Amino acid sequence: MTLSLSLDQRTGLPEALRVLMQEFPREGWERDPGFQGLVSFWLDRHLNFRRLLDKMRQETDLLLDRSAAPDRFAARLSRYGGMFVNELHGHHQIEDAHYFPLLAAKDARLVRGFDILDRDHHALDGLLASFVASANAALGVVEDRVKLQDRAGSFSGELARLGGLIDRHLVDEEELIVPVILKYGAGDLG
Repeated sequence: MTLSLSLDQRTGLPEALRVLMQEFPREGWERDPGFQGLVSFWLDRHLNFRRLLDKMRQETDLLLDRSAAPDRFAARLSRYGGMFVNELHGHHQIEDAHYFPLLAAKDARLVRGFDILDRDHHALDGLLASFVASANAALGVVEDRVKLQDRAGSFSGELARLGGLIDRHLVDEEELIVPVILKYGAGDLG
């Protein structure tokens, strides 16, 4: 049986790519002297993406429960959705162009992992386009509560799917990148 490493199929990275996690387990990251700086910044960016997804979920749920006005939903979805898409695209561009090549060069055993993360970014581009289309479909009918409820329901499903895949990607990225930085340092990455 072959393990699929595509973002929508995998449940984590293969153990061979998590080799540094044994030396640098997640529960010890914050106590490591190398945590402050790039690692804490990187993890904070990931936390921000998760928070934005949560805020969009909450706002969508409030609208679907009829606990929030359509104009509130529209304003917050526009704000949080725009921030999420723009910041995630920028984050991925910097990783692909700068960080991934430098980090992969630090430990040849992990090159395949960085290739997987790069492929994730390309897969996420399509998912983000679908997310934007679904959000815009809901925002386009804010004045019609019946249509808005229907499109917000569809958007909720889109958001749940994207959120699950984003989380899978972020966890895998953290478990590959953070141990590399903690082991080899961040001096040449800045």
